[in-house]
Amino acid sequence: MDIYVNINAPRDGDGTEKRPYRSINDAAKTAKPGDTVLVAPGVYRECVVPQNAGTAEAPIVYRSVEPLGAVITGGERVTSWEKYKGNVWVCRVKNSVFGDYNPYTTLVYGDWYASENPDKHTGAVYLNGRALYEVSDIEACEKAQVYEYSWCPEESRYKWFTCQDEEKDETVIYANFLGADPNRENVEINVRRRCFFPDKTGVSYITVQGFVITMAATNWAPPAAFQDGMIGPHWSRGWIIEDCDISNSKCAGISLGRYFDPDNNNYFTTKYVKSPTQMERDSVCRGQYHGWLKENIGGHIIRRNNIHHCQQGGIIGRMGGVFSLIEDNHIHHINNMMELRGAEIAGIKLHAAIDVVIRRNHIHHSTMGVWCDWEAQGTRITQNLMHDNERPAYAKHLPRSMCSQDIFVEVSHGPTLIDNNILLSSASLRLATQGVAVVHNLICGALTDVGRGTTWRYTPYHIPHRTEVMGFMTILHGDDRFYNNIFVQLHKIEPIDADDRDNRRAGTWVFDGYPTESEWRAQFDFTKLPNISQLEPAHFGHLPVWCGGNAYLSGAVGWKDESDGFTDGEKPVTVELEERDGKYTLRTNVYDVLSGFTVKLIDTETLGRAFEPEQYFEDPDGSPITFNRDYSGAFRPLNVLPGPFAAAESEYSV
Repeated sequence: MDIYVNINAPRDGDGTEKRPYRSINDAAKTAKPGDTVLVAPGVYRECVVPQNAGTAEAPIVYRSVEPLGAVITGGERVTSWEKYKGNVWVCRVKNSVFGDYNPYTTLVYGDWYASENPDKHTGAVYLNGRALYEVSDIEACEKAQVYEYSWCPEESRYKWFTCQDEEKDETVIYANFLGADPNRENVEINVRRRCFFPDKTGVSYITVQGFVITMAATNWAPPAAFQDGMIGPHWSRGWIIEDCDISNSKCAGISLGRYFDPDNNNYFTTKYVKSPTQMERDSVCRGQYHGWLKENIGGHIIRRNNIHHCQQGGIIGRMGGVFSLIEDNHIHHINNMMELRGAEIAGIKLHAAIDVVIRRNHIHHSTMGVWCDWEAQGTRITQNLMHDNERPAYAKHLPRSMCSQDIFVEVSHGPTLIDNNILLSSASLRLATQGVAVVHNLICGALTDVGRGTTWRYTPYHIPHRTEVMGFMTILHGDDRFYNNIFVQLHKIEPIDADDRDNRRAGTWVFDGYPTESEWRAQFDFTKLPNISQLEPAHFGHLPVWCGGNAYLSGAVGWKDESDGFTDGEKPVTVELEERDGKYTLRTNVYDVLSGFTVKLIDTETLGRAFEPEQYFEDPDGSPITFNRDYSGAFRPLNVLPGPFAAAESEYSV
């Protein structure tokens, strides 16, 4: 059945075509499996709370009848601004407007969160769709100085400050619009916490198509807590979020996050007596009690969305995103304001991305591109374009803020597969982990954090292609494979900051201290059965590394034990990305420099099994992979080239 919604209808109706509802949430109360909610263009200032689940055969579909014509917003327009002083204006809002969640008394808060100013609120002020910067007092609001850590310095001069009038029970907001008249411009403030989110778990098989979703007062989304987001399935199965424009979340845009557990919800921040890492282990184990099984949770599809200008992350999730597909999204300008700092910040940040496929996404101008933290088991990151995921030179480094790179895989046992990507930022891969296969990529930045950054993190690994925990182990590092990649020293080698210890030399040379497979296995060759203590150094030492068919250009350096690679440090190499009218072209001479160098075809058998879970680098359904297709999906010929392209050209549409 079709259910109709039109905010511009003359009066509220019953959901029929002639008498549509004026609220999407009214439709959400009545929609049943197989129903389609058709939403007319307009601005819907509400939080949609689906009450009923669909089924795999009959999902409930919410569709904007005009693509991006229907806007679901957590904001309200304010036209009651009064002049305060200079460029500063003031408005007052009755606290009753906010109900039981006032974004201007609620602070951003949670485990793994640390801000330069600890009094950031979940609320925000927007001028013509762009968030202003919060300050701690009226004087800073008046001065309107550039925030030296911002990636957008001129925008950072737009300021706001809030306080409470307890006597009148009002929220008072001061804002510096730098000469603009807020009563003539479009000025909005956050009023609602979310935009499209069930208030209970298990509301499965919902499809959301073609909406603009914006301006929600979300709170911090750490891995051992309920994970807030503007839109998300709230611990369920089978959601599809597609063709939407998702922006201006205070914290997370899309949440594929964890269940709410009152006994393990920001436990570290409230009690401190257990480490946050320990509470993450508890979170995984308690998840089984909360129904964390393949049959119940995950299996979502997030595709063709434009996700941007969120302060924590574009897509965030802990455990709830398992078995999902994230494809063809444009994710950009994430955490550029640098008002919030801490872990969990990235274009895509997932804990337990079990059998998650992240493909054909374009991710740029974000603190980092993709961050797979813990249990990146069966995760495949493929055919993505990533660039400019690094702090610009003019912005000051924010102490204790996250490092920047295209892909970060942390404290996982694998198998994690990274193939056919174009990685152009100065740090391409941060690998504080093990069990990774890197195949047929163009890598123009460095490999960092290899062999460090993990400490004593005993993290879980799982029954292959399931969520049930098989065991726990700390990270030994190694167990990594690098085949048929092109490494180019595109960026300066010297550190970005005086206190930045990160490597900036491209190539696999960072594994020079790691054993080959034969060297590693020799540790276990005994003429008679050894005692356990004899093997302890081997059991806790680095795992082996495999490298083959890689090309190292313009100063990139290979692993000392790679015998069949290609190195040319003399010929100048160009790799240039050009954008015109939203379309990107990559121009390069790398294949001229390679002079016909070819490599062998790689497959699942070549890569073998990740050490700890003993799982092959394979598709989520268990079928083997042959890397016979390139970045664009073209088949590789018999003469296989290294890198992400099947054919040697000087120009590629990416």
